Amino acid sequence: MTLSWLWSRALLTDRRILWLLFVSNLIGTVYGYIWYGGQLANVWETQPAWQIVFVPDSPTGSLFFTLAVLGLLFPPSSRWMKGILNLIEALAVVTSVKYGIWAISIIVWDAGLGYPIEPLSWMLIASHGIMALEALLYVRFFSLGVLWLIPAAVWTFANDTIDYTFGIFPYLSPEHLARIDQVRNFTFALTAASVLAGWAAIRGAGRSWRAGEIQVRRSR
Repeated sequence: MTLSWLWSRALLTDRRILWLLFVSNLIGTVYGYIWYGGQLANVWETQPAWQIVFVPDSPTGSLFFTLAVLGLLFPPSSRWMKGILNLIEALAVVTSVKYGIWAISIIVWDAGLGYPIEPLSWMLIASHGIMALEALLYVRFFSLGVLWLIPAAVWTFANDTIDYTFGIFPYLSPEHLARIDQVRNFTFALTAASVLAGWAAIRGAGRSWRAGEIQVRRSR
C-alpha cells in the first residue's frame, strides 16, 4: 500500500467511507445550526424573516457538502435531478472552502489581536480545516462542470452582501467589530478566491481523469 492510496478513488469512494463522511458531516451540520441558535432567534425576532436563511454560514456550507456526498451514494438518474445535484456540488465546493478558511482566519486574527485560542477554538480550527479540505479532495468525484460555479458564486456573494448590509454576519469580537470594513473586504475577497479554487480543482480533476483515460487506452 502506497501513501497515495489514502486519497485514491478506490478508498475515498468506498461506500463505507462515504457513509462515514455523510454521517459525520450531518452531525457537524446539526451542531452548526445549534451553534447559531441564539443569533437565529435574534434575527427572527428583530429582522425580516427572509434574512434567516443567510445567518448560518458554515453549517449551510456543510449541509451542501453533506447532500453532495449523498449524491455520490445515490447518483440521480434523471437529467433534472443531476442538474440539481451539480448545483449543490458547486455550492458545496465554494462555500465549504470559503467558510472553512474564513473561520480559521478569524480565530487566528483574533489571536493576533490578543485573544487566546481556547480548546473550543482549536476544535473549530480542526473542523473547519477539514471542511475546506474535504471539499477540494472530493471535487474530482463530483460531476459538475465549471459553469456551475457561476450560480454558486452569485449565491455566496449575495450572502456576503446581505450579511454586511443588514448586520447579520457571524458574531465577532469587539476588536473585529471595530475593523468591520476590513473583515467585510476580506470576506468578499475570500469568496472570489474560493470560486477560483473551485475552478482550479475542477479543471485539475478534469485533466487528471483525461490523463488516466489516455493511460488506460494505451495499456489496451
